[in-house]
Amino acid sequence: MGYTMAMAASDPNSRELIQTVSMISNNLMGEVSKVIIGKEENLRKIAVGVLSNGNMLLEDFPGLAKTLMANTFATALGCKFKRVQFTPDLLPADIMGTYMYDQQAGEFKLRPGPLFTNVLLADEINRAPPKTQAALLEAMEEKQVTIEGITHKLPAPFITIATQNPIEQEGTYPLPEAQMDRFLMKMSMGYPDRQEEKSILQRRKLRGKDDHDVETITSPKKVVAMQKALETVHVDAAILTYVVELVHRTREDHRVVTGASPRASQSLFKTARASAAIDGRDYVIPDDVKRVALDVVSHRIVLKPESKIRGITGEHIVRKVISEVPVPVVQ
Repeated sequence: MGYTMAMAASDPNSRELIQTVSMISNNLMGEVSKVIIGKEENLRKIAVGVLSNGNMLLEDFPGLAKTLMANTFATALGCKFKRVQFTPDLLPADIMGTYMYDQQAGEFKLRPGPLFTNVLLADEINRAPPKTQAALLEAMEEKQVTIEGITHKLPAPFITIATQNPIEQEGTYPLPEAQMDRFLMKMSMGYPDRQEEKSILQRRKLRGKDDHDVETITSPKKVVAMQKALETVHVDAAILTYVVELVHRTREDHRVVTGASPRASQSLFKTARASAAIDGRDYVIPDDVKRVALDVVSHRIVLKPESKIRGITGEHIVRKVISEVPVPVVQ
């Protein structure tokens, strides 16, 4: 209702471009939904993360298809997929790679590690020691790795989907705040309901095999083009003010040690654009921001010890902020 002028002002070329992004994104989610049943909202979140060129953290119990989700998305995207099981003895060289001497060439050549891929599944990321986590940090943020003083760009797109198990705390290294802040979104899969779980078994019976057949919907080059297309999505000044106010309010809550960082504002900006594009709009509305805010902001908030004891979480803080900040009307 307050967005008629934003619609009228949008560029026809931009609308056409975003319609293409929307079509491919929805086809992508549709293909993955043939494998991942009953998790449409999670599929949308992953699609938002891919379009935003961000890293995602899945925290949930074992056996809830976190690995299958990452693998299926990579296949549908037409992207290379690598999985690394993070363990306490994992070294930086194990994921980055190392220089090996080539006797025939008479020189040292890079033997790339699993980081040189498009979609990396970092399984149980909090089991690796801090030094290895730090090596991954550069890849997540800078999309590059430095090996023996030489910097190597990673393939585009490069997206890390990391998992951590909330119930197995023995032998884990808690992710530092700086690394948590590098994750664009944090989400959980959740258990399927009875009907969904029955559908999983019925589809397995019909397939006659454990493996899933997944059609490739797009390609790495097209994914990068879709990510760039988000720059054409219009964000009104009132929406920018709304984003900033949401993030700033998390810093003013008396229950937190540190609120969300400016990186959270940028992440909300990007993911709101992606959410709008998936819906086929080349302009952002407040509902786009609200739809992604919990997954984008909650994990960046550091709570006071007494707040944790009382069972307060980052989600509680964000929900309160969303309920209190006036929703803008864009004229």
